[in-house]
Amino acid sequence: MVRYAGAALATNPETTSRARGEYLRTHFKNMRLKLTKAYTYLADVKEHKQVIPFRRFSGGVGRASQAKQFKATQGRWPEKSVKFILRLLKNAESNADAKNIDLEDLMIKNIVKTRRRTYRAHGRINPYQGHPCHVEIILAAGEVEVEKATDKVAPLAGLNRRQVARKRIEAARE
Repeated sequence: MVRYAGAALATNPETTSRARGEYLRTHFKNMRLKLTKAYTYLADVKEHKQVIPFRRFSGGVGRASQAKQFKATQGRWPEKSVKFILRLLKNAESNADAKNIDLEDLMIKNIVKTRRRTYRAHGRINPYQGHPCHVEIILAAGEVEVEKATDKVAPLAGLNRRQVARKRIEAARE
């Protein structure tokens, strides 16, 4: 049984779909991405039409004028990482299709990236030099919007919890 790191986010398993890739030979820094918009964005990155902005791990990353639309200056087009993410998105989409979840409503709820480590003597941990990573994707169906209630409720602003509870008890007695 595979344990997902983002399992806490998947509160309703009937409306969520998951996919997992382990020991991917891609750098974890390139896997920082945000179903239909993701596909078009990643296809544009493959064709060098859009850039993936590098804000966090930007040491030595060159500048790209396409990063201006993200209010950044540095960016890259990581083709290998995009290929892995596209495969995982396709896998998660087919898992959702098997559960009969409407594909139009799917949103990327969570992407978890973890780095592989090697455990050393005396309680030390070192990263692998190749920087492979594990990636988990959780897709969830869009939440149903509930209309705001139109009936008037007595204003309880400025009351503490005890006072609100007293008013509730008094209202129940009447």
